[in-house]
Amino acid sequence: MTPLLAAAPPAPETPPHTGGLLLLLDGTAGLLTVAALGIVLLLVLIIKVRLQPFVALLAVSIAVGLSAGLSVTELFGTVQRSASVSMIESGMGGILGHVAIIIGLGTMLGAILEVSGGAEALSTRLLNLFGEKRAPLAMGLTGLIFGIPVFFDVGIFVLAPIVYAAAKRSGKSILLYCMPLLAGLSMTHAFLPPHPGPVAAAGLFKVDLGWVILMGIVVGIPAVLAAWAYAAWIGKRLFVPVPQDMLEAADEAKAAVAEERAARRAAARSTGGPANAAAGETGAVATTTTPDDYAEEPVPLPTVFLIIGTPLLLILAATFSSIALDPSTFRSVIEFFGHPFVALTIALLMAYYLLGIRRGWSRKSLETVSTSSLKPVGNILLVVGAGGVFGAVLKGSGIADALADTFNDVGLPVIVLAYLISVVLRVAQGSATVAIVTTAGIVVPLVEGQDLSQAHLALIIMAISAGSIFASHVNDGGFWIVAKYFGISERDTLKSWTVLETVLSVAGFAMAAALSVFI
Repeated sequence: MTPLLAAAPPAPETPPHTGGLLLLLDGTAGLLTVAALGIVLLLVLIIKVRLQPFVALLAVSIAVGLSAGLSVTELFGTVQRSASVSMIESGMGGILGHVAIIIGLGTMLGAILEVSGGAEALSTRLLNLFGEKRAPLAMGLTGLIFGIPVFFDVGIFVLAPIVYAAAKRSGKSILLYCMPLLAGLSMTHAFLPPHPGPVAAAGLFKVDLGWVILMGIVVGIPAVLAAWAYAAWIGKRLFVPVPQDMLEAADEAKAAVAEERAARRAAARSTGGPANAAAGETGAVATTTTPDDYAEEPVPLPTVFLIIGTPLLLILAATFSSIALDPSTFRSVIEFFGHPFVALTIALLMAYYLLGIRRGWSRKSLETVSTSSLKPVGNILLVVGAGGVFGAVLKGSGIADALADTFNDVGLPVIVLAYLISVVLRVAQGSATVAIVTTAGIVVPLVEGQDLSQAHLALIIMAISAGSIFASHVNDGGFWIVAKYFGISERDTLKSWTVLETVLSVAGFAMAAALSVFI
């Protein structure tokens, strides 16, 4: 007797990607509708609902995937072990496997430079070198150089007291000094690794960081020069006094640090320990301090340049060795030391020794500074990872191909489309990182199969990065940091900072677009 189940014909497999909204709108129209609704939903969740961007990106990725007909198994995988990998896992892991290490190492490097006084040594030396009349230029160069290893907001917090002092000494508008500094910090944050935006985009486009660094310098320098020109113009026409409360707070912070340092040295002297040993480590109670206890050995400027420049040069050398040299042991050595993971590790170890151990820091202090610096990084990594999930869903559902076909029919170059998409997302929701990772997820499929060079792809990344800083306004946290930290009214912040960011964005895109014609 034949079992009943054996007599039943096998059920036909459900065609993939035919569920959700595609049951109502078939083909390209349905996919484009899903994409448009997904982006609108993302903006509503971030702007109106005030949902955390990581949660918003993840929720929208799931909604878009299901609406485009992806199955639960395709999105999340199965409970049992299988060879298939879910889109959420592959999207998150694919991007974070490249980005997380670089951002983590870069963050710790910046923290050591910050706490050791490297930023203050750099700005003080530049101010003395350029003199009072060219102090705005010195502030701009300080932001440009120190902005490479530190995040934008950290650079403001560390360097703001120097801006207060320069503006107070001259009696001129604080805009004349803070705007060039902000332009330098913003340029490096948008265009140069190890900052999250360009690193995330490089990972999504699979572009060597060496090309991103090179194009970031080539595109960013003209852009920041244009921004400095506007900063000089607005600084002479809009007077903003130095905020006294911030000036007093900066003085109090410096005094507190000096008191702690003096107590530590007095305690060490009473026990015969090292001059820079922590009182807690010797078990001693601080004795009477002397004026010499308050003095701190300044960080040599060449040391700061050495630590910042070493990873950049190593990464660039590795990138161009693959072009200029034939495969050999020598080339392998260059590529090893020039890999971003190795180059940043070398720079961090140099900072540990040159700025820490050699100047009397304990190993516990190094560990404390490094660990505390990583606390704000979690949010950034989760947002970047969620952006990778969004890109994976767009690609796996077929939406990316539909977008590519549609944009190709429009006739605009990819680099222009990349900039415009990034601008819209930036203005709409405020976060530069969200704008970059979302735009990259949309644009990556547009360039697949076009056989574009690494240099050209790096220029497209520059266009996306330029769009991500366009017109910072009230929905951007950076807008309020600038306004409150430098005592600028909302109206004057729009006239100065918002326009400055727009100039930086447009000039950077113009440079990237012009170079893309020849590269």
